[in-house]
Amino acid sequence: MSINGRSQCFSCGRRLQWFDMIPVASFLTFRGRCRTCKSKISWQYPIIELITAILFLAVYSVDGLSIALFFDLVVVGVLVVMTVYDIRHKIIPDGLVTLFVIAGLAKLLAPLLYGGSFLIWNFLAGGILFLPFYLLWKVSNGRWIGLGDGKLAIGIGAYLGLSLGLSAIIIGFWTGAIFGLAYLLLQKISDSAWFSRTCIGLFFARNSLTMKSELPFAPFLIFGVLFVFFSGFNLLLVGSFL
Repeated sequence: MSINGRSQCFSCGRRLQWFDMIPVASFLTFRGRCRTCKSKISWQYPIIELITAILFLAVYSVDGLSIALFFDLVVVGVLVVMTVYDIRHKIIPDGLVTLFVIAGLAKLLAPLLYGGSFLIWNFLAGGILFLPFYLLWKVSNGRWIGLGDGKLAIGIGAYLGLSLGLSAIIIGFWTGAIFGLAYLLLQKISDSAWFSRTCIGLFFARNSLTMKSELPFAPFLIFGVLFVFFSGFNLLLVGSFL
């Protein structure tokens, strides 16, 4: 699946101009409504824009003014869009994955322009990390995991390299498992008579989850990528000290 075309209002279909899409400011200026048809705009947009701005500032604090800054800003922007898209549609557009892979490889190869080097294992990391996802997808006929998550693993390997990429994926699996179990537990609690009438209880009633439910996995993998990028956490190095 791909993303293309000009941005437009979901209600009246009018194409949006640049001043309709200034992050946060446009939402506040037009009071959360379309400039033409006055239909309400979801709070999702300014919230995501604010989160993206915070992440961009965090990336700048890590990279400063450098070549890496450009690639990392592109990657973080793509990962934010990918997260929202997977949560809403349970699919990862190929165009976003391709951009992620290209930006990751470009950052990996950039040191060669000024006499640097890179490890060949990091260049091959995307394919190596993709293989387990492909096998899970193939064996289960797509029931256990989507192939889109495997494609995302290619980008993770290209961007972080083999050891850090593996760390990000493992953290993603751990985070996803903890979230799923916690959600099921809270949902079980919400079934009680007194709790089911609260706002939280009503939320779980409308968004019920079972062991067979399809849960978007890309956000957890992306959380692992961001965690490793900002912390430098390498699970393989931690294991060597234990």
